[in-house]
Amino acid sequence: MASKPETTDDNAAGHASPHLDEKERDQASAHSSPQALVIHEIIREEGETALQRKPLALLWSALAAGLSMGFSFLTQAVLKSKASVGAEGASLIAPAGYCVGFVIVVLGRQQLFTESTLTVVLPVLTRKDIRTTAAALRLWVIVLTANLAGTWIFAAILASPSSFTHTLAPALDELAQASLGSSLVSTALKAVLAGWLIALMVWLLPSARSAAVLIVAMLTYVVAVCELSHIIAGSVEAAYVVLRGNAAIQDYLLRFFVPTLLGNVIGGIALVGLLNHASIAPEMTGGH
Repeated sequence: MASKPETTDDNAAGHASPHLDEKERDQASAHSSPQALVIHEIIREEGETALQRKPLALLWSALAAGLSMGFSFLTQAVLKSKASVGAEGASLIAPAGYCVGFVIVVLGRQQLFTESTLTVVLPVLTRKDIRTTAAALRLWVIVLTANLAGTWIFAAILASPSSFTHTLAPALDELAQASLGSSLVSTALKAVLAGWLIALMVWLLPSARSAAVLIVAMLTYVVAVCELSHIIAGSVEAAYVVLRGNAAIQDYLLRFFVPTLLGNVIGGIALVGLLNHASIAPEMTGGH
């Protein structure tokens, strides 16, 4: 399987051209997009690396990611509170703040649960053994738990009384209430779409090169402006509502956590991981 991605480079743009010398062919190849199998292998290798990390390293990286995602909520609130273009204009400007946490997490290589649903599932689908599946489940539990812990810590900081949070409280409250404002079915459906988009973001990044920030910002902006449900970014908001005394922990668990987690996993694993793996599986086996 390792030899197959190398052969795709020979078919890259420019390699078959009789009009280019060897140096020019290499330059053309450098600007060509990687084949689907190459993208699959890049992401699978990332998953393999994650599975080999020590539990404590995963925990700290995931905790950092949960804390970083809090800046999506905070920046949205700041933009919303400072917007002076009316309600409709603010509803388009504020979601830009949602991208901040994702940019920090992705470029900082922090462990985020919704990214792991794609990267780690590829080794599981490739190896098809109990050991890899068990390792993936262990990683998901550690990362999800630490991510959520980070979101609650950040939410507690924003919920604490201070002149800074007092100024932003109206915007924070309005944004946070939306995380618990939909029915279970609606939340689950929006979570499927969010999981789908975030997993697609991971799939696109190997081809993005210098446009990585743009890809992350564009897709996460869509998640925000469409008010889709993300288990980690949304947890900061839902936890904030609970800590402010405007909802109970049961609301967090039943109205947000369960449907959002289920939807994100379906969107990330089923709609992206399984489909993209299935599309290149014949090429993987064809080399043996």
